[in-house]
Amino acid sequence: MPNLNPAYAKLAGSYLFSEVARRVKKHKAEHPEDEVISLGIGDVSQPLAPAVIEALHTAVDEMADPATFRGYGPEQGYAFLREAILAHDFAPRGISITADEIFISDGAKSDVGNFQEMFGPDTVVALTDPVYPVYEDSNAMAGRTGDYADRRWSNIVYLPCTAENGFEPALPSRRPDFIYLCCPNNPTGTMISRSGLEKWVEYARANGSIILFDAAYEVFIRDDAALHSIYEIPGADEVAVEFRSLSKTAGFTGLRCAYLVVPRKIRAVTPDGAELNLHDMWLRRQSTKYNGCPYIVQRAAEAVFTEPGRTQIMKAVAIYRANAAMMLEEFRSLGLQAFGGENSPYIWLKTPDGMKSWDFFDRLLEKGAVVCTPGVGFGLSGEGYVRFTAFASPENTRRALDRFKNIL
Repeated sequence: MPNLNPAYAKLAGSYLFSEVARRVKKHKAEHPEDEVISLGIGDVSQPLAPAVIEALHTAVDEMADPATFRGYGPEQGYAFLREAILAHDFAPRGISITADEIFISDGAKSDVGNFQEMFGPDTVVALTDPVYPVYEDSNAMAGRTGDYADRRWSNIVYLPCTAENGFEPALPSRRPDFIYLCCPNNPTGTMISRSGLEKWVEYARANGSIILFDAAYEVFIRDDAALHSIYEIPGADEVAVEFRSLSKTAGFTGLRCAYLVVPRKIRAVTPDGAELNLHDMWLRRQSTKYNGCPYIVQRAAEAVFTEPGRTQIMKAVAIYRANAAMMLEEFRSLGLQAFGGENSPYIWLKTPDGMKSWDFFDRLLEKGAVVCTPGVGFGLSGEGYVRFTAFASPENTRRALDRFKNIL
């Protein structure tokens, strides 16, 4: 038999959301009469916007006509979409990136998981804790995280984000080569302040580190003083790669489209000390391993950045924002500590009576047929918390909260 990659053999038994799904499936089999409501996995409930549907239909019709049929597209994405993104997301904020620094893909999860491939096995990684599991697991698969014990990898620099530090990670005492920052944060739903992000950019520039900045939930930001892009900070284009997604922004969880920005100014070095352009290396990687997001999906994504499309998708975003506000108000009225929800679709709830995360998950599922996500699944600092998402329908969100109140 072939030998397994030893890095894979070190991975934990299952991915967090796979374990959640397993427990929910088991509960449904044992209690078929229960109508389970999920506020756990962050899938959306509102349908695609009419402008997106219209663009999809038009693009499908084009594929039926020899004169407008499209085959392989550019691996970096069609220019029409990259230019629309630039004009909508970055140019109005005075950000001076160019369209050829934007890459279209089938999801931010894929991009975040794949980007680390370009770095060597001895690369030092810094992660906030709690953290989106893909950041950690993809680096573990690459064999750069060391040994796993007590829910920690020996070679990762962990940056605890707790209520005590306002969920803002402190600068590390050990220099990392690249740093994952998610803002608005998944899972805590909190924001790193402008001054906090400025410190991280300054640190990265002074120490030759690269920031991998996940802005997948940028559309939920309400605070006028908050940054929507890390490139609003001068010098960030020398040290930061930014990831964006249409999954939550426009309901593309099933349609699949995302984009990332790799500025040409960012450099990395080979083992012998030669400098290489990270943008060109990522283009080389994509050209080799990826044939591009489908044309019809990119046309649908283009519609998101039109005036009608933007108006329509913001109606769905408003529903999710209202759900988050409803949950936040309910939890706090019950005397519970709840964070996030104001600039993100996630509520980070401290479990009552000091319960462990998985114990509370099981109690909520068994007694109320409501699904959350155990905080400890996102890291050690998540123990004693659970995450709720705002993506259910308003009706199901209200029903789930009523069940929650009855359990307490």
